[in-house]
Amino acid sequence: MRKWWLVIVVALLGLSSVHSTAMAQDGVSRKKQERILEKKARKEKKEKVKKERYDRRRHLSLQDKAARKRIRRHTKRADRRGSGEHRDGFFRRTFGW
Repeated sequence: MRKWWLVIVVALLGLSSVHSTAMAQDGVSRKKQERILEKKARKEKKEKVKKERYDRRRHLSLQDKAARKRIRRHTKRADRRGSGEHRDGFFRRTFGW
């Protein structure tokens, strides 16, 4: 009689362990994981842009008035002409103003 109880207990323990290992396989699906990674990438990109903007403003605030004016003038010129090689205009090259 004791052997039967032992067999039943071992069988029940075996079945319960199979159920728990099968449940351990359930995790985050691949699609959900991709969505989480995309969301994280977007958040990091947004934070990076925010930090760059803050750093640029802080850098400008540390400069004196003449330097800020010079930076603005060169930035506008770069925006107009693009990021290629710079060449001053005719009057500036000829007369210096």
